[in-house]
Formats: sequence, C-alpha cells, structure tokens
Amino acid sequence: MSIRVAVAGASGYAGGELLRLLAGHPDLEVVTVTGHSSVGRTVREVQPHLLSCGDLVFQDTTPEVLAGHDVVFLALPHGQSGALAAALPDDVLVVDAGADHRLTSEDDWHAFYPGPWHGAWTYGVPELPTAAGRLRADLATTRRIAAPGCNASAVSLALAPAVAAGLVEPRDLVAVLAVGPSGAGRSTRADLSASELLGSAHAYAVGGTHRHTPEILQNLALTTGVRGTISFTPVLVPMARGILATCTARLAPGADEDRIRAAYADAYGGERFVRVLPAGAFPAVEHTIGANTLLIGIAVDAAAERLVVVAALDNLVKGTAGAAIQSANIALGLPEGAGLPIDGTAP
Repeated sequence: MSIRVAVAGASGYAGGELLRLLAGHPDLEVVTVTGHSSVGRTVREVQPHLLSCGDLVFQDTTPEVLAGHDVVFLALPHGQSGALAAALPDDVLVVDAGADHRLTSEDDWHAFYPGPWHGAWTYGVPELPTAAGRLRADLATTRRIAAPGCNASAVSLALAPAVAAGLVEPRDLVAVLAVGPSGAGRSTRADLSASELLGSAHAYAVGGTHRHTPEILQNLALTTGVRGTISFTPVLVPMARGILATCTARLAPGADEDRIRAAYADAYGGERFVRVLPAGAFPAVEHTIGANTLLIGIAVDAAAERLVVVAALDNLVKGTAGAAIQSANIALGLPEGAGLPIDGTAP
C-alpha cells in the first residue's frame, strides 16, 4: 500500500522538484498538489516537464485540503508554513521546505525574518554531525521536519567535521558561494531576469545579512556547543541551479592535512550522499545537477594557515527537495536513499 502524499506549493521550483523526485519513489504517491495562483490548473500546465503527474489539479492550500494524507511537504514562501502546519494532525509527517521551523533561537528569527517565530523542528540534514553522532538519529523519531536552507547545507556540511574535531578556529570562518537564481524561487524579479544576469555576477546580502547565516552557526555549534562567527557572502551567477561554496577557516594549532582528511573520512566515509574527493580533486556544480549529492574537495593553504573546503550541490535537490525526501524516508522507516539519485546529469 502506497503512502499518500500532499505537496503544498507545488507550482514553485522547490515544489516542482519534490514532484519530480517523488514520481520515482517506490513507496510515496503524490495524490494532492496545492498552489495559490495555480488553483484549478493542472500540473502539466504549470510544470510542463512533469509528465508523470501532469493530470493532477492544483487545489487551494488549506488545512482541510491537506488533511487525510500520511505525509505533507510544504514548499511555501517563508512565513506561510507556521500557521498552516499548526492546524495539521500530530500523527501526520510534515516536512517544511521553508524557513519557518529551522531556527532554534527566537532572537535569531526576529533578527533575520519578519513575522512570528513558530519554534524549531527536527533539522533535515541526516549527515550533519552532532555531539551525539548524527542528526539521522533524531529524524527517525519525529513527525515534524525542517528541511534545510540550500546555502546553509553547503557551508555546514563543508566545515562541520573540521569544527567538530577542533582542527579549525570556529570564530574565523569565511564562505563565498556562487549560487544559481533558482534558489530565490520562481517569482518574477528584474535582477533574476536573463538580461540582467547573463554575462554578469553580483554579490548580495553582503555584510552578514543573509538569512542563512544564523542557520549555519546553529549547525556548526551542534558538536562543540560554541557559536562561532562567519563572514558569508553569496554571489549570484548565470547558472539556473547549483551552489559552489568555497569555505575557509584558520587552522588550529597542530592541525595538518592528514588529520583533517581523517576527520572528514570519519564524518562522511560511510555516507551515500556526501562524498569527499581524493587529494587534489575539487568538485564542479555540473557534477551534482539532478543528484542528491554534495561533493567536497579539501586543501590546506599552509602559507595562509587556513583550511580550504570547496563544496558543490544542486540547490533544488540536496539543498532542498532531496534533503526533504531523504529525511522523510528516515522518519517513515524506509530506505534512506529511496527515490533519490546519486548520479548527476552531463553535459
């Protein structure tokens, strides 16, 4: 018997990616899709690349429509999930792909987001190290999951093993990310149009103002209990999807490349979706497109006394929808990789 699924906000990029991945899932069946301006239209009209579920008709996003499902994925704009989720039964597995339930600190929420704080849910990055092991254990016993921010996933997974092992200084972290515009959603914006973006690149949310900043610091403190500092700068580049995160950190006394590689091998050596590349190899975004993988390359800049970690992922898959499904699989007791590809597309 299949598990009945509803996807709220299925007309957007994250919602569409949820539909694409769920179409190949052996146990989860999407039976309801909701939207806002798309109500009454078919998936085929709004997401013409999704032929397998093209006949589903968009309904209004209300608790009544979403009730009666085993799993509800919320792919809604920030600030719209909290009140809706509160009206859903406790026994329904709800996975929020927005930001409403990611932050554990109410002060952090109000510093970066408008509207009320709705509390924190179990964070949906199974591989993320914690003082007790991995977040995977927490996901196995929850019915409320907060899928991660895409930039936060890239930076957190890139730096967490080194921070956890005390091999870098947690108060001197720097991350510069090349990001595709799909991370901003499907709404029309002049700065995301082809005429503005093609042939150009520009930084945004400069100076510690990006909303994923507190999420990254929250994640990196899970093992040490120490909240560090990070200078985090995203740069919008002309690729539809993907993130290339170049992260650096000051080496702690006694840290060297052998110890660092051992820490990353210990953290991710048995992971299916997070892979550390051999010495001298570094990932490209194109190697991750369409896949639920995060690829990591490591170097030590001895002259600058800094660790350099380059991480690549598809922001719509491992950065959002894939992480949401991977976490849901764990919560449902299904194989963690069910429905999730590890191979990217090329060229």
